[in-house]
Amino acid sequence: MTTSTLRIRLRAWWQTLHPREQALVLGAAVLLAAALLWWVGIGPALKVLRQGEAQHRILDNQLQRMQALASEAQALKTKPPMPRSEALRALESSVKQGLGPGAQLNVVGERATVTLRNVPAAALAQWLTQARVNARALPSEARLVRAAAPAGGGATWDGTLVLNLPAR
Repeated sequence: MTTSTLRIRLRAWWQTLHPREQALVLGAAVLLAAALLWWVGIGPALKVLRQGEAQHRILDNQLQRMQALASEAQALKTKPPMPRSEALRALESSVKQGLGPGAQLNVVGERATVTLRNVPAAALAQWLTQARVNARALPSEARLVRAAAPAGGGATWDGTLVLNLPAR
């Protein structure tokens, strides 16, 4: 069926309708077009506008965090190289103070392996920062398993961390 034939049939059908029926069909078509315009065009755009400010805040926070990490990395780059012996002393001290009796340090060459047993997650996160800044030790491997939480305590970790020490 061609479009001209379809138009002719539609006009013929339209002429057979009473004026009241024509008004109802026209009203339904307008209502359907308005609903379609809302669902496809206006509704999604309003949703984006409503969520835009919250997403903007989230992205601003992420940008600030990224900038802080970049400035920290830049500060670490500008520090003079640390002798290996000094880095090792700083790492040993931080393991004893930061991780407590649940951690053991074993150094072989330029790699230090820290074995963890029920070390609190917060203490581990803080210690990793200290190890990076004070001893300039960089994590190269991590094999961690979340340990069963002690009664009334937070998350703890078991496993091993391998850190690379400065070469000098």
